[in-house]
Amino acid sequence: MSCHAHEKTESDNACCHGTPKPAEASSCCHAEPAPTAHSCCGGGHGAASSGKAVMTGKPEGAGAGYICPMCPSVWSLEPDSCPMCGMALEPEMITRDTPPNPEYLDMRRRFAIGLALTLPVFVLAMGEMVPGLKELVAGSWNPWVQAVLASPVVLWVGFPFFERGWSSLKSGHFNMFTLIALGTGAAYLYSLAGLLLPDLFPDGFRGEGGAVGLYFESAAVIITLVALGQVLELGAREKTSDALKALLGLAPLTARRLTADGGDEEIDIERIAVGDRLRIRPGERIPVDGRLQEGNGSVDESMLTGEPLPVEKAAGDALVGGTLNGNATLVMEAEKVGRDTMLARIVAMVADAQRSRAPVQKVADAVAGYFVPAVVLSAVVAFAVWALAGPEPALAHGVIAAVSVLIIACPCALGLATPMSIMVGAGRGAAAGILIRDAEAIEGFEKVDTLVVDKTGTLTEGRPELVDMVSAGPDSSEILRLAAAVESGSEHPLSAAVLRAAEAREVPFRPASDVSAEAGLGLKGAVDGLAVAAGSARFMEQLGIDVAPLADRADRLSGSGATLLYVARDGALAGLIGVRDRVKDGAKEAVADLKRDGIRVVMASGDNPKAAEAIGRELGIDEVRGGLMPADKADLVAELKRKGRIVAMAGDGINDAPALALADIGIAMGNGTDIAKESAAVTLVKGDVRGLVKARHLSRATMANIRQNLFFAFVYNALGVPVAAGVLYPLLGLTLSPMLAAAAMSLSSVSVISNALRLRSAKL
Repeated sequence: MSCHAHEKTESDNACCHGTPKPAEASSCCHAEPAPTAHSCCGGGHGAASSGKAVMTGKPEGAGAGYICPMCPSVWSLEPDSCPMCGMALEPEMITRDTPPNPEYLDMRRRFAIGLALTLPVFVLAMGEMVPGLKELVAGSWNPWVQAVLASPVVLWVGFPFFERGWSSLKSGHFNMFTLIALGTGAAYLYSLAGLLLPDLFPDGFRGEGGAVGLYFESAAVIITLVALGQVLELGAREKTSDALKALLGLAPLTARRLTADGGDEEIDIERIAVGDRLRIRPGERIPVDGRLQEGNGSVDESMLTGEPLPVEKAAGDALVGGTLNGNATLVMEAEKVGRDTMLARIVAMVADAQRSRAPVQKVADAVAGYFVPAVVLSAVVAFAVWALAGPEPALAHGVIAAVSVLIIACPCALGLATPMSIMVGAGRGAAAGILIRDAEAIEGFEKVDTLVVDKTGTLTEGRPELVDMVSAGPDSSEILRLAAAVESGSEHPLSAAVLRAAEAREVPFRPASDVSAEAGLGLKGAVDGLAVAAGSARFMEQLGIDVAPLADRADRLSGSGATLLYVARDGALAGLIGVRDRVKDGAKEAVADLKRDGIRVVMASGDNPKAAEAIGRELGIDEVRGGLMPADKADLVAELKRKGRIVAMAGDGINDAPALALADIGIAMGNGTDIAKESAAVTLVKGDVRGLVKARHLSRATMANIRQNLFFAFVYNALGVPVAAGVLYPLLGLTLSPMLAAAAMSLSSVSVISNALRLRSAKL
């Protein structure tokens, strides 16, 4: 928050600021076209491969459904697979009652059964190469047993992969399952035909003794390894879901609501309504967000802020749902319930961020769009080259090479590279009190070179105290009485400072009538029949009131960092009040760290320029802009962007919302207003300016992790495809079997997942 803005309350202004709504809210705020069937689902009625309604865009008024973590436009009312990328759809809204992902449970079962059947197939196929086993597995029964054991693996365990691969072929949205279905399907059908109809195969497909090579073990192993990769991926997402459910579980299931007769009743937390008065006994958790009405005590807010020391609470202080009451009985009034609580919003923001896509993902998408057709072409070329120039059995070698190319080039590592890092990075940020709305914010923060930061409530505590009063005629208590009367209806920090001073000095006053506000300037109203105004020098000038008589004292006060509040009575200057805010702990160190990191820090404040400059000098900020209106802050951001700067804006007030929305990265302080948080891409839960440094480090760590993953995925495929095609055979006599290709493909996915999980221990 900046100057003496005298904004209306948040509820009065939530829809009146012209601030763009976040993308996530569009479904509630704007008319949308009717949902249509996804082109890759076969058209008609939006039916996916399983027959459930998978569509592009969420229908207006629909409840929470399932969305694709890779393709946010895909939505379904029921669990299903994404027709574009093949990934399992995830619940749109996480609650503590959200059941385990059915896809995860199903894939675990498929993998377990597949592994049990694949191991004997592998032993039967490889037994001829192992001394002591050759005699045991020799016999005409061997290939028939392999076929019997491998068929359930391929046809049942691998059914979801073939289903997704077929959908991708119908839609033209090729993905990892396209290659898996082609590769394993070719290996299995070739082997089945070689077993049942061997006479149809020419000599080029026959090895020593005239037998057709069978690859049941390759098909089974490939399917089992792909299932393992799916279990690992879905399991990683399930762990994140469990962490969010554990966070929601901090809120109690019931609460004690005060009744009209002074007693209380135990009710389910879902029944709490705004305005209800709730009793919290010692050792209980706060049920919802609200404000303390009765009692004094300490509250453990470590789950929200990470700070181990309890916070002392008195009447009027805010309470956050899920925090732990100490040893006193408290009575609170509920202000935010259900999905509006801080706890629920944290979970929603983390879940949204984990499902969002970073712009860098577009690189992977663009490559993947050409990659699958290129791989299929490479497989065809490999088969042709082996068939024409390879050793006997040339055609059989060609089939092996083609299948190996299809399997090893599976782009699952490429598809996981960005989402896994974003998912883990967003979770790591949440644990550190940094809520990131989407992946674009994670990527963008790394590129920021200019930070525009508000003063009051961001760099300073936002709880200014009266430091001096200067009279232009009336005594000081009269100035304070008039100011308190007109300020009593405002929630601005300067108003609070005046009211606290009047209470401390026992100055009686009655609230003014006919109060009107000029945003960013001041207030005016009627006090005991007198026309009273309180606000900035610009406000006095607008009202035609001369402030020159107190210019010298005003200069000295503002030069010391005080904010000036002029008071006028019946068109004449009555006096001047100086209010000073204290710089937040760690603000100076945070500014120094940001500057060392190459970020230019600009303070933008609505306070008078001299007061702003004094705070700027104290913090070591090079550029200070004072006396700014809300529109001026947005203009400053626009000006910097026109100069080619990548701008982040940090603020906490309603008057910061336009600038937050306009900046490349908007950062809201957790102790600020909801409109500021809605306009921002990043929220610092603790309201600690040092969180800016942590957010920068998190962005860098996450983007470095993504680049590592993309490098691994690209290099793996660049090296793996030629090796699978057989380029090393002329030099070293080496070929790659489909089974080894599948193992290498799965290993690449495991390496990407493992690398992404390193972010959980990243130092911020």
